[in-house]
Amino acid sequence: MICSSKTCIRSRRLLIFLAVNWLIVLFMLHRAFPLIQLLVENGTADTISHAALTASSAGLADQSELIPKIIHQTYKSDTIPSRWLDARNSCIDMHPDYEYMLWTDKKARAFIATKYPWFLDSFDGYRNAIQRADAIRYFILVYYGGIYIDLDDGCNRRLDKLLIYPAWVRRTTPTGISNDVIGSIPQHPFFLQVIEALKPYDRNWILPYVTIMYTTGPLFLSVIWRQYTLHGPSRTWPVRILSLEDYGLHRNSFFTQYNGSSWHGGDASVIFWMGRHWLFLTFCGVIVGALVILFNWWMYCQLIAWYPRFHLCHSLCPGPFRHPFQSTWGKLLKCVSKAKLTDDEEAESVTE
Repeated sequence: MICSSKTCIRSRRLLIFLAVNWLIVLFMLHRAFPLIQLLVENGTADTISHAALTASSAGLADQSELIPKIIHQTYKSDTIPSRWLDARNSCIDMHPDYEYMLWTDKKARAFIATKYPWFLDSFDGYRNAIQRADAIRYFILVYYGGIYIDLDDGCNRRLDKLLIYPAWVRRTTPTGISNDVIGSIPQHPFFLQVIEALKPYDRNWILPYVTIMYTTGPLFLSVIWRQYTLHGPSRTWPVRILSLEDYGLHRNSFFTQYNGSSWHGGDASVIFWMGRHWLFLTFCGVIVGALVILFNWWMYCQLIAWYPRFHLCHSLCPGPFRHPFQSTWGKLLKCVSKAKLTDDEEAESVTE
């Protein structure tokens, strides 16, 4: 098709406008894709069955314990707040044959400086102390192995039956996994991938709660877990999932939750409110999306106004977009068809 220079320029402008819009949409989908994937991954295939966790010890005699008998916990100092003493003591008292390691801020930094100096600048650079508490648990599990337990998680039964799995995490709601209780052998490929991902994911997301969750916290761990299940050696080195029921929902669960989450700020209340009102927010999102589409259509109509050959398209965009809902696909197809005939006539006149 042969066109005049002005027509070609206008055609290119229209194509550029449409291309930019598509690139924006694709970029947003690309950025959100890891989170979208979590909506379809429930970890059912890797969930530890309740029957296996309640079987008699004699039935598990032929399965050797893989995870070292070490309980790790973190706090800023050696003085544990009184509200968490019962939780901590329940785990210590129930496991006298386990080694107990409390990682204070000072010990954690010294450990990173000695064993993983390549990460020290990032470790010191975290804006929130909880980010360092999150990060150190991944490194100590890679180095020592064992079971990490948050201070606000108390033990309800012995953890021996969880030692036969090379690595495990617990399920959380509405999707993904949590990092408050974790078990692993030393040098497990999943946690090696986790510590390698900490630097690339170290970004400021404006809201402290979102920043913590997506740089070192459960959302970060969930995204890396999803990547590991898709592209890592998850079949030979699986990460097993502890169900919510076996974590802490019934009398025979492994853990009991105490009051915690002291790092949550005011923005966390907003996030939790959003989680409780997700249906309303989804409706608002649809409305906002519709408004964005209408704005783009208005911009498209402005470009159409510059395009003399598409004079029939002005019926789709009356005035300054006064009646946006009068347009139909039939009119649009008629407009494009008429424009194509105009192009063919111009081409014939040029060739003659």
